Amino acid sequence: MRTRTTATACGAVLVAVVVAGVSPILGQQEKFDLLIRGGHVIDPRNGINSVMDVAIAAGKIAEVAGRIDPSRANRVADATGLYVVPGLVDLHAHVFYGTEDTYLSNGYVAVQPDAHAPRAGVTTVVDAGGAGWRNFDQFKRQVIDRSLTRVLSFINIVGSGMKGGPFEQDLADMNASLTVMRIREHPKVIVGIKTAHYRGPEWDPVDRAVEAGKQAEVPVMVDFGTFRAERPFEDLVLKHLRPGDIYTHTFLGAVPMLDQAGKIRPYLFDAQKRGIIFDVGHGSGSFWYSQAEPATTQGFWPDTISTDLHAESMVRGMKDMANVMSKLLNLGMSLQDVIARSTWKPAQVIKRTDLGHLSVGAPADVTVLRLHRGTFGFIDVRGGRKDGTQKLEAELTVRDGRIVWDLNGISAP
Repeated sequence: MRTRTTATACGAVLVAVVVAGVSPILGQQEKFDLLIRGGHVIDPRNGINSVMDVAIAAGKIAEVAGRIDPSRANRVADATGLYVVPGLVDLHAHVFYGTEDTYLSNGYVAVQPDAHAPRAGVTTVVDAGGAGWRNFDQFKRQVIDRSLTRVLSFINIVGSGMKGGPFEQDLADMNASLTVMRIREHPKVIVGIKTAHYRGPEWDPVDRAVEAGKQAEVPVMVDFGTFRAERPFEDLVLKHLRPGDIYTHTFLGAVPMLDQAGKIRPYLFDAQKRGIIFDVGHGSGSFWYSQAEPATTQGFWPDTISTDLHAESMVRGMKDMANVMSKLLNLGMSLQDVIARSTWKPAQVIKRTDLGHLSVGAPADVTVLRLHRGTFGFIDVRGGRKDGTQKLEAELTVRDGRIVWDLNGISAP
């Protein structure tokens, strides 16, 4: 017997309904808005890795089961032969687009999120430092509040954001207190702090970002900029960053990853064990196969997969999130791990555990992927090609229950 649960129902009734297997999202006579049926569901948080149906109602995941009667849904998408996963979370992107010559802060090099995220299966992008405390409100009005894609932010420790050149070298504009102030004003959308592109010998950008992170209780993401002897990378990941902080651009050529014999340096495993998050952050200059292939062969894998999406990276070897995921898949990472490090793991890193899974009641962010098999070429940032036999492509993207991408019309009547 199905039971209607109202907004005033007590917790005990809600628990009883869920345990009984009836969706608390729907009343007795209502239908699901969308049923994605017959797909192979991979949901790392909930340990699901099998063919199941996923039902959506009122913008939420309403039911996940072996078989759901299609007559209960207003719309049905046939995902037979496809993979159904939580909406992808791109931990490193640049979407503070605008009309000024200011690099990735209200500039031309940043990109419009809705033009790129849905077609790659991405439902959440995290802008990595485009805005600082001085212009975050503009970023929110101009991009965050206007986008179908969920846009979150690592706020830059530089008050002016990622405007490039001398702006990002200005120690006087790196203010922990004012950064914390802005985070506390926007706790739902600012999920961390970014420091990037610093060329000087000082540790100040990292240490000020970490101090702000401590005060605001959010993680710090570091793009180390120019690698210098005065601030060794090993010290960054073993001494200056905290467990839960992030180093992005893991496979950048400048990272001292391999010794002269081509062996992975042990301190990297030590840093990973102490909780440092190593993020791909592919970009237009930060994914070298000469680093990625020997490192992964020896068991050093990134914790999270991200694009460093911007107008330059998307037309080079990076292309989009599905392509970057495919590169890791062809390096030998299992499909389950590729999905986990593109969904649930980044959601945990930014402390947004409402995202990255298909639990009943969670936001209905769902991606349907097709895994092509054949011969494909993948390009790194220096133009070198590596062949692969598998390639992921987004067939359907659902954000908060709304279909925002349907490549081949699998949800169309």
